[in-house]
Amino acid sequence: MRRVTIYDTLSRESRLFVPRFPPRVGMFVCGLTPYDEAHIGHARVAVVFDIVARALARWGYRVLYVQNVTNIDDKLLGRAGQLGVDPFSLSDRHFAQWREAMERLGVRSVQYYPHATDYVPEILEQIGQLVDRGFAYRTDDGSVYYEVAKFPGYGKLSGQKVEALRPGARLEIDHHKHAPEDFVLWKAATPGEPSWESPWGPGRPGWHIEDTAITARLLGPRYDLHGGGLDLKFPHHEAEIAQAEAATGLAPLVNFWMHAGLVSMGGEKMSKSLGNVYSLTQALDEFGPMVLRFYYLNAHYRSPLEFTRGESLEAAREAYARLSLPYRRLRSQWDQEAPERVGEDLPEELASASADLVDHLDETLANDFQTREVIAQLFVWGHRVAEWLPKLDRLSSGALSTLAAPYRWVEETLGLFEEVEQSGSSDLAAAVGVAIEARTRARTRGDFAEADRIRDALRAAGIELEDDATGTRWERTGSK
Repeated sequence: MRRVTIYDTLSRESRLFVPRFPPRVGMFVCGLTPYDEAHIGHARVAVVFDIVARALARWGYRVLYVQNVTNIDDKLLGRAGQLGVDPFSLSDRHFAQWREAMERLGVRSVQYYPHATDYVPEILEQIGQLVDRGFAYRTDDGSVYYEVAKFPGYGKLSGQKVEALRPGARLEIDHHKHAPEDFVLWKAATPGEPSWESPWGPGRPGWHIEDTAITARLLGPRYDLHGGGLDLKFPHHEAEIAQAEAATGLAPLVNFWMHAGLVSMGGEKMSKSLGNVYSLTQALDEFGPMVLRFYYLNAHYRSPLEFTRGESLEAAREAYARLSLPYRRLRSQWDQEAPERVGEDLPEELASASADLVDHLDETLANDFQTREVIAQLFVWGHRVAEWLPKLDRLSSGALSTLAAPYRWVEETLGLFEEVEQSGSSDLAAAVGVAIEARTRARTRGDFAEADRIRDALRAAGIELEDDATGTRWERTGSK
């Protein structure tokens, strides 16, 4: 396995990555709250950690990558109330759109997308541990709060001091709490909202508790790598540390914390609440998945990205076209010729340079995932390949393969240069699979009207479903 160094937000230094049980790597990344259409800021985090998972797998690690879905949340409930729809149906619909967008972007490394409401028993168990250990308390209305003052390490990730905290930044203003910094673990039921029974009364999970309950179940009480956007460092990730380490008595919760820089627009973080967003679907439709992926990767993952309409993706499209041109020319030779052909070989120095570059690309990426530097090195290689473009039809298949080796490395590891039809069969299979998952969830919770709506929508698109004891199968009956 390759030596990998990662900048760890908690220790504030780059450290040698050593999994707890090599070669296995447990990796969790905070996922979507699907209450509305996703924007390009959301997708940056997804692409960044797709690269991390791809690279670790290339270097011999066995990665278990989990990304949660927050399908019960104040924002989701508020949006569903505005629209007059069932919150779970709304969540399933937007999550299906997200999965389709991820398939188009080539983000396929996530193995599990656990939904918060599927882990209510685990959430209740963890809250019970915190209450029993004296880190949480029940209020008169039946809510349960974490008492931050009981956890001396609170603030070690973000550098926030407890005494400096004030209500805001998703810090609830609630007179039931002992202190403003205390955060909700179990929120007492509100009429008209989904709720579950608990030892403290009916209610629903708080925002932070779902992640640590899910990871405890799927990855264990301690694991290797936790990622997310920089905006989640406080209070969300700080709360995760406090919850998990207090509940189990084991520390650290995570060996490495990674945070991706934010996408901003007009100098402000891209946010639906501010209205400064650019739709992910619109970006994919207008520029294509590879241009968007290139836009994200042509910056270090910890750097902020300032997005400007009419400039950012246009510049990325031009740069990506220049980067990919030599590889497109090389691939056109394979498309036109048999896999093996006789022809001229490359000079030994150039063949060695290709092999050395592939090794250097691995080395560069293994130093805290410097994708921008990788792309810069590939541009330089493109200049060397350009000298041979007029002679491609005279080269042997081995020579073509040697020239293409660095591009194939980037295709495998960074996910660029993928030739995926935007409406191709892989997208269709992914979209239908997500729709079937949403229909199954609707049937499980007894929402048969939503399940029928999904079936009818698939039928209108020429997809017929068949249910039996083993699950749901589908087949294409026509095209529309």
